[in-house]
Amino acid sequence: MSPEVRGRPIRITFSPELRSHRGKLLSGKAAPGKEVHGGCFLRQRRIVLDSALKKQPGELARILTHELFHFAWLRLGNPKRRSYEDLVRSEVGRRVKGELGWSAESAKTALTGGDAVRRTRRWREYVCESFCDSAAWLLAGGSHHQEFTLPATARRDRRAWFVGAELTSQISV
Repeated sequence: MSPEVRGRPIRITFSPELRSHRGKLLSGKAAPGKEVHGGCFLRQRRIVLDSALKKQPGELARILTHELFHFAWLRLGNPKRRSYEDLVRSEVGRRVKGELGWSAESAKTALTGGDAVRRTRRWREYVCESFCDSAAWLLAGGSHHQEFTLPATARRDRRAWFVGAELTSQISV
């Protein structure tokens, strides 16, 4: 499944040993922060991916899809974003464990009890990461990956949401 991607060009570059620290994307072993596979700069229409992904085509496709869907999230519109948020809020309310990627999983584990109700920044960032990881799982992730820990029933619901939102055939970035 690969949707048609529409929009202005996005510049994609590679840098070695990417790390995220205090909202910045850094490169190199000596850089502080946590290791990441990529990052995007929405206003600059730019994606930076870790150079090591060039040797891992499957991971490259999954991470690039995740980063592209940050642009799609931005252009999705409030009704669709809220609809996805409602789906994820329902999962959290049912105490569904797991996620479809490390980005969403780490953001989910950082949530506190009132984040969803108050729609805190931490909650909104989790929902966005969940959306991007779900898109990457659905469109480029293959069927198995150690980061795909969301139960099958929740995966079916997410797949149905993406199909219903018509994001499996065409996206605007």
